[in-house]
Amino acid sequence: MAKTAKAQKKSEKTLLLPIRWLKTACCSLVLLTLPAAPLWADTPTSAQPPDSEIFVAAGVFHPEIEGPAVDAQGYVYAVNFGGNNTAAKGSIGKITPKGDARHFLQLPKGSVGNGIRLDQQGRFYIADYTGHNIWRYNGKSLSLYLHQPLMFQPNDLAITEQGVLFASDPDWKNNSGQIWRIEQASSSTLLEKNMGTTNGIEVSPDQRFLYVNESRQRKVWRYQLDKKLNVSNKSLLIQFPDHGLDGMRCDGQGNLYIARYGKGTIVKISPEGKLLREYQLHGQFPTNVTFSNDFKTLYITMQKDGAVERLKLQ
Repeated sequence: MAKTAKAQKKSEKTLLLPIRWLKTACCSLVLLTLPAAPLWADTPTSAQPPDSEIFVAAGVFHPEIEGPAVDAQGYVYAVNFGGNNTAAKGSIGKITPKGDARHFLQLPKGSVGNGIRLDQQGRFYIADYTGHNIWRYNGKSLSLYLHQPLMFQPNDLAITEQGVLFASDPDWKNNSGQIWRIEQASSSTLLEKNMGTTNGIEVSPDQRFLYVNESRQRKVWRYQLDKKLNVSNKSLLIQFPDHGLDGMRCDGQGNLYIARYGKGTIVKISPEGKLLREYQLHGQFPTNVTFSNDFKTLYITMQKDGAVERLKLQ
């Protein structure tokens, strides 16, 4: 009887060996087949419930949705409307306050929009990163406002009360970038080169500061602006240890709201660089943000989802 039990135990041990090997092989196979996120995005780990809500469902816009802006009537605009197809790139969609979206504007063939800004007259300025252009739309016609061949790819835009534009200009291939000031049609000035991958850009409500972030370096810089909108006294406002940075906007008090690409959050930063709050989103890859006219709502474009989320702040 003892001999039989010993033989049975040996048989069970022999059977366990291939099972353990199979588990190890399966785990390795799963790891190999997981999709790789961008190196500068990292992997989101938060299990916190979202603070936001879905405003425009996934798939209504192209996965490369970007550049939200709000007009005086409260309509929201974003680039690349029309689902996950090549024809959607180069378009701009218009979203009602209830979240209904439709095609609004088409850029010329070969042009793809990124950042959008509106001036006080309601005119649209659209950064065209493939054509090295800034387009202007006055409600009736689209015109070329600036072509600057020395730009890598104009990305995000900021605008002053006088209508002067600032543009971030990243060189993703070389992890570098630069920033430009666009004074008027066909007139631009290179303010700084050899930076990190410049992305989000914003002017403070009091017009005293220009903020620029670098996506892959995870830094936010602050410049002083003089009355002629020259930049000086560059200082590091805040740096993050992980995840990427994308578009950003200031609220009425001058706090920055920054999209954390790959982390799926929006961070609120004080004008002094203090982290005030972090909001959890549904999606993982926010590309840009814009406020409602009363600053009570933040709209967020979500890459890969082709969606727009809404964050109610008050």
